[in-house]
Order: sequence, then structure tokens, then C-alpha cells
Amino acid sequence: MSTTADGNDGTPTRLEGKWSAVLVCWLLGMGTLLSWNTMLTVGDYYYQVFPNYHPSRVLTLIYQPFAVGTMAILAYNEHRINTRTRNIAGYILFFISILGCLLLDLGTSGKGGVVPYIGLCILVGAFGVADACVQGGMCGDLAFMVPELLQSFFAGLAASGALTSVLRLVTKAAFDKSHDGLRKGALLFLAISTGIEFLCIFLYAYYFPKLPIVKYFRSKAASEGSKTVTADLAAAGINQVDDGAKVVDRFTLKQLLRQNWDYFLGLYLIYALTLSIFPGFLYEDTGNHTLGAWYSIVLIAMYNVLDLVGRYTPLIKCLNVESRKGLMIAILARFLFVPAFYFTAKYANEGWMIMLTSLLGFTNGHLTVCVMTATPKGYKGPEQNALGNLLVLFLLGGIFSGACLDWLWLIGNGSF
Repeated sequence: MSTTADGNDGTPTRLEGKWSAVLVCWLLGMGTLLSWNTMLTVGDYYYQVFPNYHPSRVLTLIYQPFAVGTMAILAYNEHRINTRTRNIAGYILFFISILGCLLLDLGTSGKGGVVPYIGLCILVGAFGVADACVQGGMCGDLAFMVPELLQSFFAGLAASGALTSVLRLVTKAAFDKSHDGLRKGALLFLAISTGIEFLCIFLYAYYFPKLPIVKYFRSKAASEGSKTVTADLAAAGINQVDDGAKVVDRFTLKQLLRQNWDYFLGLYLIYALTLSIFPGFLYEDTGNHTLGAWYSIVLIAMYNVLDLVGRYTPLIKCLNVESRKGLMIAILARFLFVPAFYFTAKYANEGWMIMLTSLLGFTNGHLTVCVMTATPKGYKGPEQNALGNLLVLFLLGGIFSGACLDWLWLIGNGSF
């Protein structure tokens, strides 16, 4: 691995510790969506406990306003916010919320009813707040570092879905014949997620800021006027001198929006389309097939696994779409999935639906990383941090819009 030395004064080299940072970013990305993906993956259990409340659709719809609202506030004020405090608070909130889901189920003995459902909805709202804190904070932080770290973080986001899906298949097979097997598998999921979220708190707070590559880029951002990295640099033992440089202001945010509108719109459209189909349609609108109770679990698993694969394919240079026009054409072409899913659910068998769901996941992951890594660099640290926050804001906005559009599939089928 090549490195670029900055001198013999103890300053970290530019790429030293890169692969450790890549691994940690992957783990932190997994922790960012693990709690939420756990809720999605045990959706079959929540449909058993709350059969009349459309849990996959309702919980997604509750999660998103909290995520988007919090992210909008944080994106507007990102230059004033301590990134270290923001990210640690987010991971702690993830830990408390997923632990709360576990304790809620244990306390109610897996009983349904409106009161436990309201409690579950409150905890899901907390997931949304935590997601905005961590995902926006991490993307803003990684935006002024090497692209591999941002790609690894987004791969970790997808890995959380793939991991929970694979584990769900294993636990369903293991507990399928046992008494109350569905609940046992769900409780195991919640316990594993709780442990991993606890690990992420310590990884980000104590290990990540001390990696040489991270110290180098944070020091560079601080020298360019970024105030958001000060606490992380202090945790790594680096004291920065305030040189009076300006930070990003409202006018610069408007410039970023104007100069990069197609990237923001593209990311929004990717997730609006994906969430209009996943997960609600896949749980409720795919009919009865030979796979029975395994059907929705297999669909969710295939989506998550191919989403993860798609987030690594941009590393192959010939597959990485960097053209702004090419990206927009590819993103708009994905809207053909809407009629494709409609007619497949109505007339085709489960094999076609599995293939279509796999393509949905693959294109979602591939285009997400292409957009995030193709966004123009050429900015200083404070602006790159703002750009990362804005990208996540539009991503979450797309998810929220998709979760709302997902309800349109219910029109005319008697589910209202």
C-alpha cells in the first residue's frame, strides 16, 4: 500500500491505516441500519402479532418523518454541530431503541394490541432520529476523505440488510418446528442487534478517530475552516489552532444545491422508487405461492444480498457510471420496475418475482454508490461536509416519499 508522507513531525501519513478505516467504516455502516433492518426482517413476526395494522408499511411511514425532519435540521445547521457528539448520540440512541424493542416484547410476552403497537411505533420513531444523526454525520465526515471510505460505509449499510436476511433464513429453519419459533427467532435478532450497536459506540468513540488516515483528513478539513471535526481531533490528541477561516454559510448551501441538483434529484428518485416497492409490496401484494411463509423472507433476502453486491460493483471501473447524464438515464429507467412488479405479481410465478426483486436490490445499491462517489469533489472540507449532509437529506426524502407511495398498491384490493 502506498503512502504519502507529510513529514517527520509526527503528522499522520495520508493513507496510513486506510484498510483499517475501510473495515471500521463498513462496521459503522452496518450499525447505522442494523436496527431498522432487523425490524424489517422480522416483519413476518410483527404481522403475526399485529395482523390488522400493516406493520411493514406503518412502521416505515413512522420512521421516515423523524429521519427526514431531523436530517433537515441537522443539514441546515451542520457547520455548527459537533460531529463527534452527533454520531455518538446517534449510536447510543440506536442501542437504547433496539434494546427497548427487545424489552417491550419480553414485557408483553409477545402479545398484540394497540398499546404495545404504539410503544413499538415510538421506538421506531427514535430509530429515525438516530439514523439522521449518524448517517448524515458519517457521510459528511467521510465526504472529505478518500472515496473508498464512503463506499465502504454504504456497503456496510447494505450488509446490515444482507446479514439480517441470511440470519432470518437460518433462524426460521432452526425454530420453524419448535413452539413459538417465530418469536424466538425475532428475539434472537433483537439481541444480536443490541450487541452490535453497543460495539459501534466504542468503535466510533475510541478507535476510529485515532486511525492515521482519519486524523490526516480531519486535520486537513480543520485547516480549511471546518469546526465540526474539532472534538474528534481532540479525542485523537490533536489540538488545532483557530485560524479564523470561514465555515459554510447559507449562501454556500444554496450554491451546493444549484451546482449539484442532478445528484440530489437522482438519489431522491432512486429511493422513492425502491421504497414504493420494498418492503410493503413484497410482504402484502405478492399472492400465495408454493414457498408459503418462506416467500416474503426469500424476497427480502434476495433484495438485501443483491443490494450489497451492487454496492461493490462500482469498484470495477468499467461498471462505475460517472457521467451525470448517464446516471440520470439509468435512474429514470428504473421506473420501469413499477409496471414490471405489477404484472409479475398478477400473472407470473415466484421465480420471476425473485429475479425482479434481485434486480431492484442490485440497481439500488449500484446507483447509490455511483452517485455518492461521482458527486464533484473540488470543494474544501466544510463544503464537502455540507454536501454529504445534503445528499443524505435527499436520500431520506426519497425513502419517505417511497414509503408514502407504497400505500398506492393497496388501492382496489380491499385492504383499506
